[in-house]
Amino acid sequence: MAGPPQSKADYVYASLLDDLRNARISGGTPLRATEIAQRLGVSITPVREALRRLENDRLIRYEQHHGATVIDLSADALVEYYNVRAVVEGLGARLAAGRITEDELTRLWGMHERMVADEKAGRYELLGEQSREFHLAIADIGGPAFLGAHARAVRNNFPVPAHASLWLDPDQARNHLTVHEQLLKALKAGDGTTAERIMIDHVQFSGQYRLDRG
Repeated sequence: MAGPPQSKADYVYASLLDDLRNARISGGTPLRATEIAQRLGVSITPVREALRRLENDRLIRYEQHHGATVIDLSADALVEYYNVRAVVEGLGARLAAGRITEDELTRLWGMHERMVADEKAGRYELLGEQSREFHLAIADIGGPAFLGAHARAVRNNFPVPAHASLWLDPDQARNHLTVHEQLLKALKAGDGTTAERIMIDHVQFSGQYRLDRG
């Protein structure tokens, strides 16, 4: 059954979030509601609603006489973001190990195998988004009531530009696919302690990689 149609505000929000995630709009950029409305072919009202949501996500801020501006997050904020992700996604992995079903595990292996195939074919640009889906799928399994939604909210607070993804580095891509395989084996074994440790180390390594790249 198809889901409900996307509202215009949802469309604007998703479009702007995608622009931020892929660095098409950089930190410090002013966002003019009228310009966004014209570009996306909508009225000003859904744009304003989308901008309020982005403000709640702490991705933009309003300044007197300047309007909405994209927040340029600091290195300290980046470290905090990855530490929060490590805690939330680590907890998700630990809980998932205790409740994952065979069907869910099969689905995760399928996601992993598609990533392996793309890595072997050199399709590195596809791996970042697939890894995001893989991580969030584990969080959903571990905490279907609200942990998965919380993991998404954390990630949306600090979108990772595509060009900053470690998945574009062939050596890092291979290493992280190995880590994903180790994580899947821990989930299959029902070993929550190991799954949590692997996930925490994995996420924190990603943060350090991005920090080192500036």
